[in-house]
Amino acid sequence: MKLAVLLQYITPKQAITALAGKLAHLEGGNTTTTVIRWFVRRYNVNMTEAANPDIASYKTFNDFFTRPLKAGARPIAPAAFICPVDGAISQFGRIEKDQIFQAKGHSYSTMSLVGGNEALAAKFENGHFACLYLSPKDYHRIHMPCDGTLMSMTYVPGALFSVNPTTAQGVAGLFARNERVVCEFTSIQHGRFVMVLVGATIVGSMATVWHDATGGIINPPRAKKTRTWTYADQNITLKQGQEMGRFLLGSTVVMLFEKESIPFNNDWHPSKSIQLGEMMGN
Repeated sequence: MKLAVLLQYITPKQAITALAGKLAHLEGGNTTTTVIRWFVRRYNVNMTEAANPDIASYKTFNDFFTRPLKAGARPIAPAAFICPVDGAISQFGRIEKDQIFQAKGHSYSTMSLVGGNEALAAKFENGHFACLYLSPKDYHRIHMPCDGTLMSMTYVPGALFSVNPTTAQGVAGLFARNERVVCEFTSIQHGRFVMVLVGATIVGSMATVWHDATGGIINPPRAKKTRTWTYADQNITLKQGQEMGRFLLGSTVVMLFEKESIPFNNDWHPSKSIQLGEMMGN
């Protein structure tokens, strides 16, 4: 196991993440602007795509990090399923009964990923999955891969390991161990699917467009127990390409689809860079 991974077992990840979240919400004036300018240079962030490219106008780091894109920056492909984020493909493919491939020598179960919901996990037996990693430079809003009606949302407490490729190769069951938000949808055309927003070290919080808390933020506070919200009677339907959530500092999205529901794009392969709106499957 690499040293960078070993160190994560002893690093106070919760404390570091809580501090990062508070700092990212501070209105620091020139200090905030200086930090954002450094970040843009360090990670080669393309601000020409942003709806507001003026770095000095962002009051907080999170305002910058969750910046919207200008209209037309991500055209939507004419496809049954589109890529819901900017990022890179970690892994994708068929679920082997209930096992999701993470990296060589590592897999995790659908039931552990969705927080122990056996009935929900069973819907994806021998189904399909896609795990997409958002790096610091990427656009950090998450959109719908297809039309879907929201059925439930579950917050699952957990660890806060990094979710970069090196850690994915070294920490068993990484995406089912970390803090996460499981969003369950149903689609007339494609059946049930879930979008799992996975937390990580320094990911200050995750938010969805439907949550009734301030700004849609689900965490913090970080609960110690799993919590579920049900929406089956509220008719919350989101269209393909519509925003469904965002990361306040980046992470990973894992999607599960029912058996024989999505033939993935033939051009896809692990580590490939992807953009919101591209064809994911047809």
